[in-house]
Amino acid sequence: MGKLTGKIALITGGSEGMGFSTAQEFINEGAFVFITGRRKPQLEEAVTKLGENSFGIQADAGKLPELDRMYAEIKRLKGKLDIVFANAGIYEQRPHDKVTEEFYDACVDINAKGVYFTIQKALPLMDKNGSIILNGSVVGSRGFPGMSVYAATKAAVRSFARTFTAELKGTGPRVNVLSPGPILTAGSAAMFANEEVYKFITSMVPFGRVGDAREIGRVAVFLASEDSSYVAGAELFVDGGSGAV
Repeated sequence: MGKLTGKIALITGGSEGMGFSTAQEFINEGAFVFITGRRKPQLEEAVTKLGENSFGIQADAGKLPELDRMYAEIKRLKGKLDIVFANAGIYEQRPHDKVTEEFYDACVDINAKGVYFTIQKALPLMDKNGSIILNGSVVGSRGFPGMSVYAATKAAVRSFARTFTAELKGTGPRVNVLSPGPILTAGSAAMFANEEVYKFITSMVPFGRVGDAREIGRVAVFLASEDSSYVAGAELFVDGGSGAV
């Protein structure tokens, strides 16, 4: 038996990158996985790759009516959730003097508001044995140029894990944060292909390399499973040590 045998999981933003790799790991451990994505073609392609233990729901995590529709569909099909990985988000570096109101609102809507209501609206489908995992970032704890808005949303995510843990007080699911460092995905591949950029980024990582999306998935399995049954309100960095030095 796998570590997640019989569990029902939701991964927002699961059609690519870290979300998709995590879906693969969850399925390998025996879970049935709902994934969401904003773009229908990519979502359908991801479900085809994941196989029969997956189901795709087109939804934008930053839009509350779409979250309501998503959870209604999950309730209709499975009746409950055991695991939620609130992974959907957008990433863009932008210097402070280039930040517009539209850019600020878009980041906050998806990366902070979307995560908050993903948690809130999941709770009626979960019990105290469930696990909610929030996708944070090492930049939520460190200051990096060009990251003022993005980093602030990830700091908010870190706070959500603490406050929901305090409010639920053992009556609801565990809530934790998984905070990646630089990770190679289809979306970041072009950036890392630049030799100078890659050298600069890896110079800040004690391991001397960027991470693989599968490494995120394996840590997510830990936080989703009984292996982490006494872990709540915590932030687990998966960053090759870059946040520690």
